[in-house]
Amino acid sequence: VADLWLVYSKPVPANSRELWTLFLQCSCITAVIGGLFYNWMFASLEYSWHLSIAMAVSLSLLLLLTIFLVHPARCVFSMIMPTLGTKQGRKLLLSTCVMIVVVNVTPNIISNIKAILQVIKCICKNSSESLLNSTALLDTASWEFGDAIQETVHSINIHRPMNGHFRFSLLKNSSLIYQQMHLAGEKIGKDFLAVEVLVKDSVRVGNKLVAGFSMLYLCFESTWYLKNYLTNLRFDNFYITKKLERLAVDRNAAHLLVSPSKNLIRPTGLKLSREEVMLCLMQAMLLTVALMLMLVVAAMDHLTFSVADTAVKKAAQFSVVPVALSIKYSVSAGAKIEILPPLLKLLQLPDKELPLQDFERSYHHYLTFSSAHCRISPPTPPNPSVLLVVGLLFCILYANVFLETYAHRLCRKIAGSFFESWEEKRALYLYKKLSRKHKEG
Repeated sequence: VADLWLVYSKPVPANSRELWTLFLQCSCITAVIGGLFYNWMFASLEYSWHLSIAMAVSLSLLLLLTIFLVHPARCVFSMIMPTLGTKQGRKLLLSTCVMIVVVNVTPNIISNIKAILQVIKCICKNSSESLLNSTALLDTASWEFGDAIQETVHSINIHRPMNGHFRFSLLKNSSLIYQQMHLAGEKIGKDFLAVEVLVKDSVRVGNKLVAGFSMLYLCFESTWYLKNYLTNLRFDNFYITKKLERLAVDRNAAHLLVSPSKNLIRPTGLKLSREEVMLCLMQAMLLTVALMLMLVVAAMDHLTFSVADTAVKKAAQFSVVPVALSIKYSVSAGAKIEILPPLLKLLQLPDKELPLQDFERSYHHYLTFSSAHCRISPPTPPNPSVLLVVGLLFCILYANVFLETYAHRLCRKIAGSFFESWEEKRALYLYKKLSRKHKEG
């Protein structure tokens, strides 16, 4: 492995054997990167398969020529891998989490809300229909009651009044009510579909923009690091490296590294400086905020499913409500109508009690709130695999927060292996700096 890395990091291969070894190494790397890039574009960013293949092949060929022929570009590409362990890699993972949640959780929430609205629509339709049908009960009662009154009035030859019946016009407007309810239901369904499409499209576009920006920034950050490494001797130069130790031993100044300054650390050690610890904690807090937002969306998914499931089950258990209409009309048995005798003679009415009758009847009707004919979509339970995947990704993200420091150290080690002569200059600069501080102290 050390020999392969030595060939890979050399500016110019020494012979044809190293040249072919370098070409095979670059070919294997670009093949793996092309496959990962295709899977990322097709599965995560949801591009078409033919566009994903074309982009992956083009990237692989361009990357092969670049890292095989250009030595600094090969160094930059090598530093991109550990740079994925920094905040840019976290951005890519966060965009993946957002895409997973939006594609899998948001449609489920909207589907369960639709089920709740379907239950409400079914209850409104059946209850209004049953209520409108109850007007027929009133119509029947009014006609029978009117007939009973007219039978009594007909026995008096005074004047025949109007038929005395009530007419209900509500039944004529039932079709209009059904039509309005149907139009309202269709409008609500279209609004929800439009919101669902808008959310999906917005997140897809945003995810693609974030992914593209993150990839470009990965290349920029690696290039920026290499540029500062090669132009500024003070940049990221506070590590006790093997070259620095060898230089101190050769100049009989090993005591400079026995009690080094608290700002100096060993690149292979696990020690973190105070600034690095505080930065990790700050990044972890920001990551926790994003995790809480994801959990809120997941909680909404479970809540809407619970409400939809309860609504569907309770709607199926609604019992009919009996409605009874009782009409009782009674007249005292001793009642008489006393009319002046001349008027009786004129109208030829006998002077006796009128045959008034009592009226007492009950009418029954049942109000229904649900029906087996209602089309209600069953509620969709949350997908547990989504929470599992998101949880695993966030575990990687939290680990990434504390590994970011070591990723920076690895970038420095990669740059030093590609430019050994410059690494010696940096070690000499740091040695002189330590010597000067030791003399001043």
